[in-house]
Amino acid sequence: MMMEFLSFERFISTGVLIIFYYMGAIVMPVIIFISGKRLSRKSDVNDEPGKSGKGVIWNSLTGRQKIKTGIAVAACFIAMELLWRMVFEFLIAYMQIRDAMLQVQL
Repeated sequence: MMMEFLSFERFISTGVLIIFYYMGAIVMPVIIFISGKRLSRKSDVNDEPGKSGKGVIWNSLTGRQKIKTGIAVAACFIAMELLWRMVFEFLIAYMQIRDAMLQVQL
């Protein structure tokens, strides 16, 4: 059984793909956000010129531009989540098609 898996004669199950999907869709964004916050606290970007530069840029935006920036960031996040979902739907569909073809073959 293990050799079948290692030689790609047997594929991972759909259940494993679903677990990896949720790990990527939920856990990875949280980990990336926490790591980014931790990294920004430890890096040299948090020096006074870096803080003031970020503040100057953000404060120079109008309220409408800040809203548009937030919408753009949210749209990028949603697009990446959608792409992640589509990749896994494709993989799961492939697995189901393969299983159906093997059943017909028997």
